[in-house]
Amino acid sequence: MAFVRTVAIGAALLLSLPASPAGAAETATVQEILDGNELFINQKQARVKARASAPELVSTRNSRGQLAFGSGAAGRLNRFSLLKLGSSCFLLEKGQILVSGPQNGCTRSARLSVRGTNYLIGVQEDGSSELTVLEGSVEVETLKNGEPSGEPVTTVEAGNTLRISPLGVILSLLQLSAGDYSTILGGPLFSGFEAQLPGFGALESYVRSHLPDVPLPSLPGVPSLPVSPALPGLPGFGLF
Repeated sequence: MAFVRTVAIGAALLLSLPASPAGAAETATVQEILDGNELFINQKQARVKARASAPELVSTRNSRGQLAFGSGAAGRLNRFSLLKLGSSCFLLEKGQILVSGPQNGCTRSARLSVRGTNYLIGVQEDGSSELTVLEGSVEVETLKNGEPSGEPVTTVEAGNTLRISPLGVILSLLQLSAGDYSTILGGPLFSGFEAQLPGFGALESYVRSHLPDVPLPSLPGVPSLPVSPALPGLPGFGLF
């Protein structure tokens, strides 16, 4: 019953938001599955090249996966995540996703608007969420019961993490350290993937310019700039 209620809330939230073609999340195609084959579309086991359409659910258990959104962006789901496709954004119900490219995202307490960027969203079991912007910027509109809260939009720039309560209250805005970047770039949302990220070049340029000692993950088929002295990597979205 709790699962059904959560999905119902998510549907209401998605319907209440205006459509945005640049950030449309109406479709998603599975590009890659790691750590077994526990990626599902509407609770049915999915394979690479499987396609999901709104309002279908994409979920993982003890696997990770990469999706190609209809917007041209990519999303990498961590283990034990649940995402609902929608007409204006995807809704992350639980778990964690890395987004690369022009794709808007939502949680039950926030709508995130982008113009091509690299960011992470994490949602905990209690509904609290965390946005980490690795490159670019994200505009955050807080929500209450799926509706705009009326609070001013908050712009989160690269190198910052915003924490939001289940009721849409901003709890903190924290600056990322070089160690935080190393944690994320060496973690489960980067490690082991072969499918390319649409915005990886922009992320690489930002890290090289602002955090030259942070190692970047090597991606097959993606040329990398000369490597600077590096710090050791560590496991991902380590802010949870």
